[in-house]
Amino acid sequence: MMDATSATEVLHPYWPRNLLIPTYVANDRSMSEILVFLFSVSGVFLLVTWLISGQKGTTGRLGTWRRLAVCWFAVCGFIHGVIEGWFSLYYDIIPGDQSFLSQLWKEYSKGDSRYVIADNFTVCMETVTAWLWGPFSFWAVFAFLTNKPYRFVLQLIISLGQLYGAVLYFYTEHRDGYAHSELGHPIYFWFYFVFMNVLWIIIPLALIVDAWRQMSAAQTHIDNKKSKRN
Repeated sequence: MMDATSATEVLHPYWPRNLLIPTYVANDRSMSEILVFLFSVSGVFLLVTWLISGQKGTTGRLGTWRRLAVCWFAVCGFIHGVIEGWFSLYYDIIPGDQSFLSQLWKEYSKGDSRYVIADNFTVCMETVTAWLWGPFSFWAVFAFLTNKPYRFVLQLIISLGQLYGAVLYFYTEHRDGYAHSELGHPIYFWFYFVFMNVLWIIIPLALIVDAWRQMSAAQTHIDNKKSKRN
């Protein structure tokens, strides 16, 4: 026979169902409100960066793909610096907190409950992401808009960091048997956990290849100049 304590252990929407989250308070914001906020603000960053990057400067206009890459870094700056920055600062109070960004994390945790239990790997990974790749992403936007010579170095560093974090994120959960989400759920597993994170594997991979090519071409040009002098 279950006692009163056992009967109240599962008063939350997270997996595994036997998680103990004694401070949990249910969101009073709907999923649609939270997702509209996230994608609207991300869209504003993308649109503003797209418009700015299309202006002709002293070095000419950026190409379409380069502008899209700059927009990616602007959105990353927002998500890493603000959304993940919030988690890195307030992870220990999020389950019971009703601030909007805490509710956003409680909603996302339906796809990965490691965020609502302040899992050690998640806290460390998100803290590094917030305080390194957030500022670096905005720096990359500036570097590309002003044609700085180190812009592809930044692109390579940020993309490698993002890729490494995303691979560890998926791999650690794989080793846990995908225990922190409702496996196969169309929204919580496939959209929250898989889709919203696999972007940080696919896009950084493409940007790493791009930076490799750009930096290799620059090095080849320097080597050719040196050989001509000799």
